[in-house]
Amino acid sequence: MGLNFLLLFLTAFGAGSLVFFAPKFRDKYFKLVLVFAGSYLFSITIIHLIPELFTSGYSASSMGLWILIGFLLQQLLEFMSSGIEHGHIHMHGGSTRSGVATVMLGLFVHAFLEGTLLSHGDLISSGEEVLGHVHNSNTVLVGILMHKGPAAFALTAVLSSALSKKWTLILLGLFAIASPLGMYSSSLFFESGLLTKDGIGILYGLVAGGFLHISTTIFFESSPHHKVHWKKLLVSFFAAALAVASEFLL
Repeated sequence: MGLNFLLLFLTAFGAGSLVFFAPKFRDKYFKLVLVFAGSYLFSITIIHLIPELFTSGYSASSMGLWILIGFLLQQLLEFMSSGIEHGHIHMHGGSTRSGVATVMLGLFVHAFLEGTLLSHGDLISSGEEVLGHVHNSNTVLVGILMHKGPAAFALTAVLSSALSKKWTLILLGLFAIASPLGMYSSSLFFESGLLTKDGIGILYGLVAGGFLHISTTIFFESSPHHKVHWKKLLVSFFAAALAVASEFLL
């Protein structure tokens, strides 16, 4: 768990810091990286998270409801965060302190919840083999890391246009620590008896629904006029193939 902590924190903080050291990256490669991350996130949600949730002893109808609630909850969080978690480099609330606070609250809640996926995943796993291979839990970690990078970059770009570099880095650090806190908190609550296996299943369902919202939004916004962009299409297919390979072949 200590390694996951470092990976989550350093990936978010490092990706966000690129705004100061590689500003041209935003225009040349950001959209392609975002599409890649969205496609990978969508793929692991479909082939890893959802199948395991529906084969782990939970009520199928109840789990479907929690996934739907997670999808709708993410839409509410998006209104607070201005869509930064799927790459929007702007802020609806303007540069006021209240606008910054609202964005940070929405992003922190989202990142905290996704961190819960990395604790006690063995309780969710059905233990069944697919194509002769047990699901690899590392694919979820990789998906979260890929998602956090573009989100942290977009957050820093937004904050740096409204705040000093010092405060931008402080708030970036707060965002970077959110997922590790979610991971450790859910583990602590489970070990103390405050969180049951059913509660963990609910958290996983909520996050799976949130992932569906984020990834599909990335797809829709990457081609707003429904035109074929071959680079984005190829990147999307490659990310999906990589997710399948890492899930079933490694």
